[in-house]
Formats: sequence, structure tokens, C-alpha cells
Amino acid sequence: MNFLSPAEIADFTVNTGIKKAGLTPSKQFILGILAGAFIAFGAQAANLVTHTMTDTASAKFTAGLIFPAGLIMVIMAGAELFTGNCLMIISLAERKITLSKLLSSWLVVYLGNMLGSVIVAFLVSVSGQWNMTAGLLGGLTLKTAAAKISIGFTEAVTLGILCNWLVCLAVWMSFGAKDGISKAVCIFFPIWVFVASGFEHSIANMYYIPAGIMAKCSPSYVSKALETGASRAGIDALNWCSMFTRNLLPVTLGNIIGGAVFVGLAYWFTYLRGKK
Repeated sequence: MNFLSPAEIADFTVNTGIKKAGLTPSKQFILGILAGAFIAFGAQAANLVTHTMTDTASAKFTAGLIFPAGLIMVIMAGAELFTGNCLMIISLAERKITLSKLLSSWLVVYLGNMLGSVIVAFLVSVSGQWNMTAGLLGGLTLKTAAAKISIGFTEAVTLGILCNWLVCLAVWMSFGAKDGISKAVCIFFPIWVFVASGFEHSIANMYYIPAGIMAKCSPSYVSKALETGASRAGIDALNWCSMFTRNLLPVTLGNIIGGAVFVGLAYWFTYLRGKK
């Protein structure tokens, strides 16, 4: 059989969580930087291929075809992604790692993810890529960021839950696959669904929002963003502080709930609780 059963995936996930918690903080941080960069590459490419599309549904559908490359790189190349690591809650529930180990790993990886994402955003900002189509790509980059910090707190939490429910399902299923093609397919479809649905991923937003903040420095990008329907109030409110308070905080909380509770603890309760 070329695929683990759900019960076998649960055992595999416990052991994976133990290994992740056992990495030194420096390794967690470096692998976190790589994962943040990989997700940022997927986000950047999704923006580029959709920036001339005026139909929202078609743009989200197309972006969903591109964005999964980021998580495929994380899983296949080897990196540490905070949202996927919410599944480490299973190792905690099995008492194989401590709460302090879990939280410290989450924090170090989260910070690494942020640095990797911002590095890619900065490199893209100086590459001249946003000048494509007379600056329309820069305008879309700014418009996207402004929209993300304009989401209400409750909405952002909910969108974060829905997103990481799917992301952790993608990771869970990839754990069950025994060959590379199967792993990639398992990852692709849930991530396509989350992107096409417009759910919120905290690590992807570590690219989208800093990229928008950088694009805001250009008056031509601001003009393009306004021309394409961006909110003036949203653009004015876009800064490093609002990135955390109005998006990353609620979305991260939602991501933890979606991944740790709706996937991790649900499968732990089903397949591991009380097992001898």
C-alpha cells in the first residue's frame, strides 16, 4: 500500500513533532526563514500571474493553482512552517513533548518565517518587478495589503481558522504519502481550496503586507491601487503596527485553532487517546 492509514499518520505525526521539538533553536530559526521565503515565493507568483485579471473569482482560482508551490517546497525540500507545525499539538497531547518546548518551537519558527517572508518582499521591491504593466502589479500589491489590514477582528480569526484547517489537512495527508508525486498532490488541492476561498494565512500575510508597505512608498503604486478600487482609508492605515494588530494577531490565533484543534486534537482524540 502506497499510503498510510489515518491511524498510522497519527503515529507518524507524533514522531515528527518530537523531532521538530528536538531541533536546536538555531536550526529551527534557519529552517523557519526558508519556509517563510518559500511561502513568499508562492504568494509573489500568485500576485504576478493574476495582476491583470479583473474577474475576482477567476483571479482567486488562478492564484490557487500557483500558491501551493510554496508548501510543496516546504514539505519536499525540508523547512519549518509555523502553521503546519500546529500539528505538534498531537505530540503534546501524547506527552511526548512539553508545553514549553512546543511554545518555544512555535515562537522561533514564527519569527524565522517572518524574516524569510520580509527578505523576499524586500528583494522583490528592489527588483523592479512591481513596475510591470505600467505599475499595475505594484498597485495590486498595495491593494492586497490594504485589504488585509481592513478585515474585522472576528472575521480575521474565522478566516484564519478555515485556512489552517485546510493547510494542516494538506500537511497531514502529505505525511501519509510515501512518494513525492503523491505528497505534492495531497498538498495541492487543499491549498488550492484555501486560496480560491480567500482564507487568511498568517505566514503568507508576512509577505503580502510588508510588500504592500514597501509599495506604499511609491506614489505611482498608490495611484494604481486607488484606480483599481483600493480603499484610501486602508492605504492610509497600512503600516507595520497595523500589520500586527489588525491582521497577524487575529489570523495567527485563528490559524492555531484551525490547525491544532480542528485537525491535530480531532485526530488525536480519534486515533490516539487511550491507545496503549
